[in-house]
Amino acid sequence: MTLETTVEKYRQYIQDLLTERAQRANQHTDAEEYEVETIFDTIRDHYQLLYVGWQQYHRSFSCILHLDIRNGKIWIQHDGTEEGIANPLVELGVPKHDIVLAFHDPGVRKYTDFGTGHEPIET
Repeated sequence: MTLETTVEKYRQYIQDLLTERAQRANQHTDAEEYEVETIFDTIRDHYQLLYVGWQQYHRSFSCILHLDIRNGKIWIQHDGTEEGIANPLVELGVPKHDIVLAFHDPGVRKYTDFGTGHEPIET
């Protein structure tokens, strides 16, 4: 499989997972000006899930998930969910070495079962 084919597949996996999570979260809110948004930048490969709006008298804005695709790998920049996003990606067929837990210090990543971000690119 080519790098471009792999990246296209990873883009779709990320978009599907974030869309499903946003739909699920939006079903559980009754605030009029509150929603869970997805942001997909497929040109630069940045993907986010955000909470945006008002809940009673409090403004809410937070990034729940932020993923990037770099050099054919999925970089999880932030994961503020209970269940995590890495394992669902693995269940979809993404090899663990293609997932970088970027929220961990680079020196710590080698002790996880996932990629470090410093592996050579496979073509």
